[in-house]
Amino acid sequence: MEGNNTYGASWADQWDYSNPDPIPNAADTKKNGGTSAKYKQKVGEGLGKTKAVASTGMKKVKEGTTLGFHWIKDKYQKTTQKNKQSSNS
Repeated sequence: MEGNNTYGASWADQWDYSNPDPIPNAADTKKNGGTSAKYKQKVGEGLGKTKAVASTGMKKVKEGTTLGFHWIKDKYQKTTQKNKQSSNS
């Protein structure tokens, strides 16, 4: 039955820990030093975009809040002016 294994490695081979993945040595990290710099640059660009979007969003929230408070203030002033006029009559 082992000879008819169509999946490649046997179950035991898949779970064999006697040959773990090699740990990268200093020579390997020097070769890949450029890729980590690229990733750092991309992450930095992404954070810059996120910061810009968050800043724009906060400006919109601030403007909306200001407009909302001004609207409430105007409504309150209109109702108090009506009450003053009707009580004076």
